[in-house]
Amino acid sequence: MAMSAIWTAMVVLSILCGLATGREAEVAAGAVEGAAAAVELCLAMAGLLCLWMGVMEIMKRSGLSEKLSALLRPILRRLYPDFAGDREVMDAISANVSANLLGLGNAATPLGIQAARRMSKKTPGVASDSLCMLVVCNTASIQLIPTTVAGVRAAAGCAAPFDILPAVWLASALSVTAGILASRAMARLWRLREGRHAPGRRTNGWS
Repeated sequence: MAMSAIWTAMVVLSILCGLATGREAEVAAGAVEGAAAAVELCLAMAGLLCLWMGVMEIMKRSGLSEKLSALLRPILRRLYPDFAGDREVMDAISANVSANLLGLGNAATPLGIQAARRMSKKTPGVASDSLCMLVVCNTASIQLIPTTVAGVRAAAGCAAPFDILPAVWLASALSVTAGILASRAMARLWRLREGRHAPGRRTNGWS
């Protein structure tokens, strides 16, 4: 809703500026060119997404996806100890991480939602530490192949759309590390606060 209002305001402001400066023709031409460029960008990105979605399907049918999930499971169990024994949640999270590694945010989102719904059944109405960790890791995900960003760069005419790999690896690793540390710190801080507010205890500094 907010984004719709922002984009509508930008369009209206552009039209008003064009009318005020007598450049209605340039505004109209820019709108047509922008629409054409948007369609071309969508087609270019759709091709790359279809390619890597096909790769994920091949991985799934060949058993590579299951092996990757088994490889990630020890790490994920440490990140989500409350659901270490829930195979369905672990599989959904593993698939989510795999999609994020390939830069397929559109494919990772439904898998993340599936895992979040399963987690929420354990603590209805409350975001548990594991659920918060899932949101953080899904938002600041490590990407080995930034498919979406590379697709945008290729559509913009970049000759080497994947030359950003080192920067992407470094930035995503730092963002995930910072997110995990912050999530753990906030979870511990919240437990300390809850302990101070527990019945029979004095609330010193947190009330």
